[in-house]
Amino acid sequence: MSKLGIIGGSGLYHLPEVAGGDVVAIETPFGAPSTPPRIGRVGETDVVFIARHGGGHVFSPTTLPYRANIYALKALGVEQVVSVSAVGSLRAGLPPRSVVLPDQIIDRTVARERTFFDDGVVAHVGLADPFCPVLRHSVADVAEATGTAIEEGGTYVCIEGPQFSTRAESRLYRSWDATVIGMTAMPEARLAREAELCYATIALVTDYDVWHEAEAEVSVELVLGHLRANVVVAGALIRGLAVRGLPDRICGCKDALRDAVMTAPAEITAAQRARLGVVGAERVGAEDAGPA
Repeated sequence: MSKLGIIGGSGLYHLPEVAGGDVVAIETPFGAPSTPPRIGRVGETDVVFIARHGGGHVFSPTTLPYRANIYALKALGVEQVVSVSAVGSLRAGLPPRSVVLPDQIIDRTVARERTFFDDGVVAHVGLADPFCPVLRHSVADVAEATGTAIEEGGTYVCIEGPQFSTRAESRLYRSWDATVIGMTAMPEARLAREAELCYATIALVTDYDVWHEAEAEVSVELVLGHLRANVVVAGALIRGLAVRGLPDRICGCKDALRDAVMTAPAEITAAQRARLGVVGAERVGAEDAGPA
């Protein structure tokens, strides 16, 4: 049975099924995850939760161990991942406390480890649709069934941070017809695709960014106030998704690496295979292995 991975803020610990779950210590070839994963069960679905920014919010968006987080979820048997993240709105019709299920990303990050394939093994996965359409539609179905208002679709601009945007930058992103702005969807979506995991984001609007000059300037206090209210909504959506059961993986996510690895098998060393571990187990296996 498919496991559901959840990456989000510590506020999601309020889910009793997560709060009472077992904590698993795990190391990966890419270091330790943000927090030791917590494993619980919601309905008939096993869930694995990682607090994205660590206990006490110690990781900035740039320093997050994105690769370790995705690798740990994969190693624990997760096949589908729901990310919960705070975002700013770039549209007047999406006020604070709106919920968005984006279907596209514009990546403006510049200083992050963005691939598992960076040590002599080359892979080019498709990312035309960075969020899994099947998983995203399943979350949308839960929202409709529970009467939760959401915006389905839209473009998430991911900036490096940790600073918020300038007004000029915010106006630029609006001119691109982007919907929301955040700091964590990339490289999470890239890495999830390389790991052949389904990935969707529940984006929780906390502010109007800084383009909306009639609104208060973005501040941590403002963001946290709206985020606390939104996390309750996100938790209800995740619980609903888990209780009804995860969708069948009829998407292409599960086969993203099938034809993506370009490096000749004979050139891939045992050490490189070991480093890729569960991410490349089926695609760069031991057959025709290169030198140790």
